[in-house]
Amino acid sequence: MDIIDALKKRKSIRNYLPEPVSKEVLQEIITVAMQAPSAMNTQPWELFVVGGETLDKIRKGNVEALTSGTPPKSESTASEQFKEVYKRRQVDLAIQLFQLMKIERDDSQGRFEWMQRGFRFFDAPAAIILAYDQLLEPASLSYFDFGCLTQSICLTALNYDLGTCIHGQGVMYPQVIRKHVDIPESKKILMAISIGKPDWDFAANQIESQRVAMEDLTTWAGF
Repeated sequence: MDIIDALKKRKSIRNYLPEPVSKEVLQEIITVAMQAPSAMNTQPWELFVVGGETLDKIRKGNVEALTSGTPPKSESTASEQFKEVYKRRQVDLAIQLFQLMKIERDDSQGRFEWMQRGFRFFDAPAAIILAYDQLLEPASLSYFDFGCLTQSICLTALNYDLGTCIHGQGVMYPQVIRKHVDIPESKKILMAISIGKPDWDFAANQIESQRVAMEDLTTWAGF
């Protein structure tokens, strides 16, 4: 697929067909994506790929923790509170999604069920969990590198007719993930990427999120 077409086509997929993704295909995607740039070639990423019964157990554990009232908490410090125009963009996206899913403003049960989807990795057949070594803390520069890797994974996946969703919800109960995946204590879990065949009949997958015009966010000098 042409890189420009891939950039235009990529979107967050929030429901997947049950078809498994082979280990071989995932290996090919990751191998290509690891050509992503990193600061001074530090390559700070470590990947833990999960699927099958392991991912099902993580899904189940996440939902049980969420419904029991256990507060979700990320291991990384890569979090921020959005305000003003940034919060508005976040809210606008949520409004679009709820409209597509026909979830009313006062439908608390529907909203809670929607929230669970992220903790279930959006029911994807496979997921890539991203982690980094605690030696990198504070990892602000490495977070930038992870963004490059993550985008590369998502774009490469399109070449295999696969969709992806980058999310933090699936890793907000790291104790659940560590119970089922052998992640050393010296590593911090950062983010997850769900991956699989998109379910195009799922309403939320029809969303076309808006982008701010280039002219509104770009300053030119010397042109």
